[in-house]
Amino acid sequence: MVTDRQLRRSKAIQQRTGRTFHFATRLLPERVRHPTYVLYAFFRVADEVVDGATDRPPEEQRDRLERLRAQALGREETDDDVLAAFQEVRERRGIPDEEVERFIDAMLSDIEKCRWESYDELETYMRGSAAAVGVMMLSVMGVEDPERAKPHAVALGEAFQLTNFLRDVREDIEDHDRIYLPGDTRERHDVTESDVRRCDPTDGFRTAMAHELRRTERKYREGVVGIEYLPQDCQFAVLYAAVLYAEHHRLIRALDYDVFSSPPEVGAVRAAWLWVKTRWHWQRSRDPVTVFRAVSAIPEDEGVRAGPEHQDGTPQAD
Repeated sequence: MVTDRQLRRSKAIQQRTGRTFHFATRLLPERVRHPTYVLYAFFRVADEVVDGATDRPPEEQRDRLERLRAQALGREETDDDVLAAFQEVRERRGIPDEEVERFIDAMLSDIEKCRWESYDELETYMRGSAAAVGVMMLSVMGVEDPERAKPHAVALGEAFQLTNFLRDVREDIEDHDRIYLPGDTRERHDVTESDVRRCDPTDGFRTAMAHELRRTERKYREGVVGIEYLPQDCQFAVLYAAVLYAEHHRLIRALDYDVFSSPPEVGAVRAAWLWVKTRWHWQRSRDPVTVFRAVSAIPEDEGVRAGPEHQDGTPQAD
């Protein structure tokens, strides 16, 4: 069993490093909320090996991640509270080993890779990072038909991560020398690496950001369609998480895509208002797609008609 001490440490890590995700996690039922704290803490511990230990040589970082892999998968004993708790959650909830492997592989790639030349390349990376997290959450929630829900969980995980990339362009280049805007997008809109390094919101940068926002919003629509496949007691929390993350898109557009001068941040008051608004619409319809369209900052895709009548979960073109 996960001990109280392990749970307290895991929860503290999420509260400190993932405020948006923490808002939504608190809405989950206890059977899901507690292991979610553990999962998030494990992800942060692995991420800190790369982003929090930049003074360590790459070989040392790789060795540490490989030890984390072995401990997370139960191949080695550990006295670390987070890793011991993750071992327990992985075994009890049946988290697939291959998703843990994918996640660690993505963290390994972060050690030396800092540019992605195409969106396809970036998407491959995200399948091992945020998308793997989404798939693990299906096991934690106890989804009845995980194969049906999986592509939507992957899409929503990627949407969350893409929003973070678009929000944190300045932090990523200044703190980690990373540019997540795909190279083909930057080239198409005449955005140079120097523009990003100078934190210069050129006209090309603004159009590139607009392009990537639209791409990300397609991921949100695809992901939200799959919320209906989650257990009833988890649906609202995931929907609210999607609304919260998507709110950054409204802020980015309000800044005319200049995320360098004033990084967009959803404050506590706005988050509370979005909870009230999302809850009100949820009580009226209980349909994730309908509520998301009514509440979120994601513009409606005029070419897609989505709603509870599409029981296969696939948006249909008009």
